Amino acid sequence: MTDPRDLAQRIDADLRECSVPGLAEQERAYLKSELEHYGVPVPMVRSVVKRTLRGAGMDRAGVTALAVELWAVPVHERRTAAAEVLVASTGLLGSDDVPLLERLIRESRTWALVDVLAGSVLGPLLERDPSLGGTLDRWAADPDFWIRRSVLLAHLEALRAGGGDFDRFGRYADGMLEEREFFIRKAIGWVLRDTSRRRPELVFDWILPRASRASGLTVREAVKRLSAEQREAVLAAR
Repeated sequence: MTDPRDLAQRIDADLRECSVPGLAEQERAYLKSELEHYGVPVPMVRSVVKRTLRGAGMDRAGVTALAVELWAVPVHERRTAAAEVLVASTGLLGSDDVPLLERLIRESRTWALVDVLAGSVLGPLLERDPSLGGTLDRWAADPDFWIRRSVLLAHLEALRAGGGDFDRFGRYADGMLEEREFFIRKAIGWVLRDTSRRRPELVFDWILPRASRASGLTVREAVKRLSAEQREAVLAAR
């Protein structure tokens, strides 16, 4: 197995070579980021990570060590690469890695990192190990809204695909429905919208009796894929 420190240095060098002139300043302003930015588009970061991992023979310890090594330097693209390393290696991860995920999410402080870690790393772990629901119960009451957002987005990919535990998501969403935080309101609506791709009736039955409590943002997202008749009923219930 290649030394994770060597791999991190290789990824860093490749990211610097992929820098797009002017993009670093644009991204930093858009994300209101305090990190250094190289100015590398996410697809390029993902490509660098996949190319580096190919043939590296990484086990669970190596993968987590590489992610930690990349994350340790406060550069946005390095942290994006760390998240993508975990995404590419979710099959090696387990419930013992949730404390690391929690630390990374708390340190992210931006949707650009949180959403990947929550949706594409924590989500698959939750699907494989439903006992992690106890951890999510704790997170759902956490003062950090990024942690609470992660509870919601951990259900996104499975529900979008027509699976997942909608009852559990609905319980968390109901408890956060009247929050004023934009990123919570948006996350609830986002998951509902994507769930309705395959199960519009499920979403309609959930949002209709709660329409008067939900924010306009949540409702607008939730009804986007519903039928015209269903949309009118939900909007009228507000």
